[in-house]
Amino acid sequence: MSCSIVSLSRCAYYYQPKLLDDSVIVSVLNAITDRHLRWGFPKCFNRIRKLGSYQ
Repeated sequence: MSCSIVSLSRCAYYYQPKLLDDSVIVSVLNAITDRHLRWGFPKCFNRIRKLGSYQ
């Protein structure tokens, strides 16, 4: 009843986000930045996407 008073669905009230394990992405990003010190985030991000580690 309180959810309907504030126009909030019960599903949204009880929603629990699923946290992903980013350890693989962190390790790949660290390996890329160790090899290519001057690369910025966009270039590293594109490289990780091409490697297939970011899905």
